Amino acid sequence: MAKYFDVHPENPQRRTISGVADSIRSGALIAYPTDSCFALGCQLGNREGLARIRQIRELGDKHHFTLVCQNFAQLGQFVHVDNDVFRAIKASTPGAYTFILKATSEVPRQLLHPKKKTVGVRIPDHVVAQALLEELGEPLLSSTLLLPGEDEPMTQGWEIKERLDHVVDAVVDSGDCGTRPTTVIDFSAGEAEIVRRGAGDTDRFE
Repeated sequence: MAKYFDVHPENPQRRTISGVADSIRSGALIAYPTDSCFALGCQLGNREGLARIRQIRELGDKHHFTLVCQNFAQLGQFVHVDNDVFRAIKASTPGAYTFILKATSEVPRQLLHPKKKTVGVRIPDHVVAQALLEELGEPLLSSTLLLPGEDEPMTQGWEIKERLDHVVDAVVDSGDCGTRPTTVIDFSAGEAEIVRRGAGDTDRFE
């Protein structure tokens, strides 16, 4: 049965956030809110958590997982960013964007696209997600909480708790979440390629 963490959306309780972070460090797979929609998340090196995300979402081996980072300095440890790409990403973060880039050696091999050796990265503009990332001190391995055969993610923490009670270990609820996933921009070839139009404005990448 999943733990349920009720978090204030503007002033997250430190003790509650600490409890969520402890669960993640202990191997938990969580559902948590972001500035786009709810996501599934676990610790970066958690192979079992990764396998469970694949199973819940029925994902193939070419799916791009995302490292959700607290800030740009953290993001830069995990992907290669040249000057032009740096400026474009810096101007769009924090925000509802996922950027696909060539991964550094810091990224576990099982997270990489098998041919391109790329990974998704993002910095959310969300108080609770940021509080959790700060407490954790490392990125969260994440994927949009979109169940197979469904067109939109779930928006209510209680609904996620009810439906996924036996497949996730914790649900973090800070109120309604959006239904539009992030806009995905692939910079792995040097130029911006819009892979998915979502919550983030695409004008600067056109």
